Amino acid sequence: MPSARCHYVSTTQTPPVLAAELAQAWADIQRYHPELPDLAAPESLIGESSSACGHELSFERLLHEAVHGIAAARGVRDTSRAGRYHNRRFLAIAEELGLDHPEEPHPSSGFSLVTLNPEAKRRYRPTIERLQRALKAHSAATTEDTSRTFRGPAARHGSSGGGVRVKAVCDCGRNVRVVPSVLAQAPIVCGGCGKPFRIPEMSGAA
Repeated sequence: MPSARCHYVSTTQTPPVLAAELAQAWADIQRYHPELPDLAAPESLIGESSSACGHELSFERLLHEAVHGIAAARGVRDTSRAGRYHNRRFLAIAEELGLDHPEEPHPSSGFSLVTLNPEAKRRYRPTIERLQRALKAHSAATTEDTSRTFRGPAARHGSSGGGVRVKAVCDCGRNVRVVPSVLAQAPIVCGGCGKPFRIPEMSGAA
């Protein structure tokens, strides 16, 4: 996970509400797993429909990301093949967090498609319900007006999903991976230098 702490700033209501709910859900996971690093930019997950980590945004997806966070904190290499293949070290930490993978590993993604076990569902029930409400509200708001969505580099390179994360940098040299359409909605401000993160390709196009 990136070390820089970022704050979500927006003139609209739903994105910051969802970002806050994601941050709260992450904090709920940290209560049970204190070694989990802080989530640098919860809004970077908003708008991504899919990735090497699996599915659309949900608490299950968030817990999956937490596995990567703990692996990073422990210095464990939990993936290979540019992050696509999730190995047995990933699976071991996933099981600690309440995620199961009952089947054999997938040839290309390994143990990526983990699912919540019954104990984790009971433990995080209030968190799951709260996050589901926020996601539903966000989805309803964003589907009302899709004409303002910024596709950015993903569209220019022929991607139909628009959910590819690219590197955004700030003046102090820190960087985060973010979906361009999310950055276009509102600035992501670095907690270190107070300046907004920007995608280098976008910074000169004004």
